[in-house]
Amino acid sequence: MMTYVTWACSTALILGAALAHPGVAAAHGTASGENDPCIRQVGERVIHFNAYQPQYQVKEQYCTDIPKTGETFLVVDLVDPALRSEPVGMRIVKGNGSKEENDQIVADIRPSTHPDGVLRSEVSLDEGLYTVTIATEKQNLMKRPQYLLRVQMTDYQKLVQTLAVPLFGVLLVAWLGYKLLRSTWLRNWWAVRRS
Repeated sequence: MMTYVTWACSTALILGAALAHPGVAAAHGTASGENDPCIRQVGERVIHFNAYQPQYQVKEQYCTDIPKTGETFLVVDLVDPALRSEPVGMRIVKGNGSKEENDQIVADIRPSTHPDGVLRSEVSLDEGLYTVTIATEKQNLMKRPQYLLRVQMTDYQKLVQTLAVPLFGVLLVAWLGYKLLRSTWLRNWWAVRRS
């Protein structure tokens, strides 16, 4: 019976530590390098995408989830130096990029060279899904990097992931407490203490 109590206490301690410090238990953190969702690789070439809304948050940068509607600065860093001498353009389409009839072009930046390594655009985005396609004149159409932007939309997958761990922890602690209260060991221990 002592083994059961030790196991229950150690599990509760580990769970408590994970809930108290979610950054330690999280599966992701500040993404960098290969784990960065804003990086796209086409062959051996690399680009990095960011969106900014300085009218709301001066220093915040976004990749796929943009919190508010309005003027948005889209910035593509041409990480690979070879891309800086190639004509590179960007197209922003409202929709998921499936070439449906209701998809509308919001901005079309024609391919040009970018010696500073930065492709910029300022667009006004309403609530909804947008597809940003980065293209060079030499790329195969199927290999063009794309970013799906969610503007002022709730990402239910992230919401469920954020709530699932604490909810599971609370349920686990409640279940362990219930099992401990119903155990004969606790009853015997309580009877000994009362006598």
